[in-house]
Amino acid sequence: MSTELNNTAPGSEHVIFNPADSSELGRVRWSTIEEIDRAVATAAEAFPAWSGITFKQRAQVMFSFKARVEDNLDELSEICSAENGKTAAEARAGIIKGVEVIEYAASIPQLIAGQYLEVSKGVTCRSIREPLGVTAAITPFNFPVMVPLWIIPLTLCLGNTLVLKPSEQVPFSAIRLRELLLDAGLPEGALQLVHGGRDAVERLAVHPEIKAVAFVGSSKVAEIVYNKGTGSGKRVLALGGAKNHLVLLPDADPELSTSNIVDSFVGSCGQRCMAASVLLAVGDVQRIVDAIAEKTRAVIPGKDTGPVISRSALEKITGYIDQAERDGATVLVDGRGVRGEGHPAGCWIGPTILDNVRPEMSVAREEIFGPVLSIIRTPTLEEALEIERNNPYGNAATIYTQNGALAKRCAESFNAGMIGINIGVPVPREPFSFGGRNNSRFGYGDITGPGAIEFWTTTRKITERWGDYKIAGWIS
Repeated sequence: MSTELNNTAPGSEHVIFNPADSSELGRVRWSTIEEIDRAVATAAEAFPAWSGITFKQRAQVMFSFKARVEDNLDELSEICSAENGKTAAEARAGIIKGVEVIEYAASIPQLIAGQYLEVSKGVTCRSIREPLGVTAAITPFNFPVMVPLWIIPLTLCLGNTLVLKPSEQVPFSAIRLRELLLDAGLPEGALQLVHGGRDAVERLAVHPEIKAVAFVGSSKVAEIVYNKGTGSGKRVLALGGAKNHLVLLPDADPELSTSNIVDSFVGSCGQRCMAASVLLAVGDVQRIVDAIAEKTRAVIPGKDTGPVISRSALEKITGYIDQAERDGATVLVDGRGVRGEGHPAGCWIGPTILDNVRPEMSVAREEIFGPVLSIIRTPTLEEALEIERNNPYGNAATIYTQNGALAKRCAESFNAGMIGINIGVPVPREPFSFGGRNNSRFGYGDITGPGAIEFWTTTRKITERWGDYKIAGWIS
């Protein structure tokens, strides 16, 4: 059975398949435009009461929500694994990372206090952060629980209401998260859930009642959402794709770099914006490349990694490998035609390594979103840095070395928003913000951390004068 459906229309049922074996998991009815508008209206009606309580009261809901997510961790992991294909360990790890953001959101009462200062004799200035109103989130298939958890706790705890549209390929995780939030004490109108494809995305991006939109997905769609949203007068943060480079120097620790590089490009079957995509092998690093290939060959799909999300994704990834081979790349490890252990059907591909890739090849320039590592050989570090800096994306980049000076030089030279030093997936942990640059991010702020607090709020500034009105020069 194919995991692809012909253009599902709003109001009709969309079938959800398990990408591991192509079995049907269930059906979800796509929202009509009228239903999306009603969801926004419901969120708008809920806003005054939800924003009218204190930060500490909203934080209590988040504490309760965190406990429920942790109590239901196994169930959430099973749902995530079934609809996305992740291994149980990958699903669980993503949820735990999402729980960290709930914790951060629950600490907002300690973070949100505004500034206060007597700026002149008898005159004070203070600032207050306030919610925006109705917000929207459009989340991707690759992290069905984690990415919603990057958004939901923060915008809600800051006093906004939210309309969430999860990827049409993984709706069940979001449905369960909403149930847990309502059980934790969230008013029903404060979080609305809608389903659908392009029509739903475009309606949320331009809806006049929505004040801010967060999007995570491909760069192509991120740019469209950004342009439509900002064109309709709202603030937009749209995170797009990536082409992440790893620079491997001859002095790198062999054991650390080997395991780290394999984990980076193989994890989540390469379906994450932080996955390694290009290995810039500088100088004589053949012994490490050999070890990477050996470790990659030992990866067992179905046990160590899951499938890709759909038949079309599988065909796209395979097409990139085929083209690279025609263009002269050496297929060092070939994952084409691999089946997952215990799964005769499904959307399976094994981790693949392409050696002797040239910078102009499509596999070196375009986002593949699969477990494919392209190796580009460079004689010097400067040449490697130039290749990385010419990358139109700007999500992440990593340097493997034991030389602190070279690590510092690379960290300051990379054209990326998130930098790793001997870390192949340099995701910032709370309270640090997640976000790239260039074609990996369109818009204002970051999706987590202090950047998210700024994104989901507006600031009111109040200047007061009390006391002796005869004091001269008060305005200075």
